[in-house]
Amino acid sequence: MRPHRGTIFVEEGAVLQHVRCEAQQHILRIAAPLTARHATPGSFVHIRCEAALPMRRPLSIMRAAPEAGWIEVLFKVIGAGTAALGQSRVGEALNLMGPIGQGFTLRPERARVLAIGGGVGIPPMIFLAERLRSDERSAWKPLVLMGSEIPFPFHARPSRILVPAAPPAAIACMPLLDEWGIPSRLASNAGYAGCFDGHVTELASQWLAALSAGERAEVAIYACGPPAMLAAAARLARAHSLPCQVALEEFMACAVGGCAGCAVEVRTSAGTAMKRVCVDGPVFEAETVFPAD
Repeated sequence: MRPHRGTIFVEEGAVLQHVRCEAQQHILRIAAPLTARHATPGSFVHIRCEAALPMRRPLSIMRAAPEAGWIEVLFKVIGAGTAALGQSRVGEALNLMGPIGQGFTLRPERARVLAIGGGVGIPPMIFLAERLRSDERSAWKPLVLMGSEIPFPFHARPSRILVPAAPPAAIACMPLLDEWGIPSRLASNAGYAGCFDGHVTELASQWLAALSAGERAEVAIYACGPPAMLAAAARLARAHSLPCQVALEEFMACAVGGCAGCAVEVRTSAGTAMKRVCVDGPVFEAETVFPAD
């Protein structure tokens, strides 16, 4: 049996909460107990946005509450499907398939987790932070870095958590992570107050450079975002000889491995192969997707 068979559920969920953010961004909390119970950071759901639209939309899971039976997704309106989803009302039914995909693999021997999220790649990093918060296998020391060129989907504020190796001017954080006791910092080229002025991978580079050799030896990088950002994260990991996992974002039709429309070229021990982002990923080792030039 293929690993993903029997692990993807079809649920008739209901919208529990709808938060509308700036720049046509939306956060939906959806009742989906089976998905919430089996989701892992990096996995996603395939949502039917409207009965008249035959194609579903893949959305990364941002949070999952197994006991309460809900998940949260963040999305930006970019077309007819997400526009329809953005009109969802509390109490409205939403059909979804999930959780789908291979998530991040945590490495307890590398407790300094550097989570890098760009744009709509932010949700898996929040889910990863949430999972680390409840994982007692290691004394995790996470840092979540987020980058966006549009307003963040939350009200940023100065962090109450000190990050010694971070640039002094970078003080803005995601309040939820601060409340969890997990340090976060924000980056943007849009000039937002308290944010690092530049790309999020540049912020990550400065943080890594400020660590001691011993501290860097404890770091593992986890990233999700646009291809250019992921390629930069892979180069950064290679420069410091760090392990790096990336969650890819691809257009998908079936999202269960049948159509192979989301296949990408991946380096394997046997040579180059085409792998499906939906079920073989979306998480891959960075060097297999973004090898050295």
